[in-house]
Amino acid sequence: MSDTYYEFGTAGERWDRAQLFFEAKEYGTAIRILSGLVAEHPEQTAQRLLLARAYYHSAQLSRAEAELRAVLERDPVEHYARLMLGRTLERQGRRDEAAPHLRLAAAMTGELPS
Repeated sequence: MSDTYYEFGTAGERWDRAQLFFEAKEYGTAIRILSGLVAEHPEQTAQRLLLARAYYHSAQLSRAEAELRAVLERDPVEHYARLMLGRTLERQGRRDEAAPHLRLAAAMTGELPS
């Protein structure tokens, strides 16, 4: 596929296409589409989160971490990004760094043990 395929269409059409590829577990293709969208619209949380998830599922954990940290820099109370960052750090064997993020995510959703 040429690069023009990943850039073809409106931002909304590319977003829809990226979601379809993600749901089909074609993470590499979803990443190529989402990378362009995030570059064009860095303030869009949903696009960054899906890009981070695609990186996570394709074992590109440092890239997933970078996207999640970018989301949390803009929105520190984005609980799903906080949970994903914790899981990403755990998967990298960085449990001590992951723990505070996982606790915060649980507190934000009311899932703390009593």
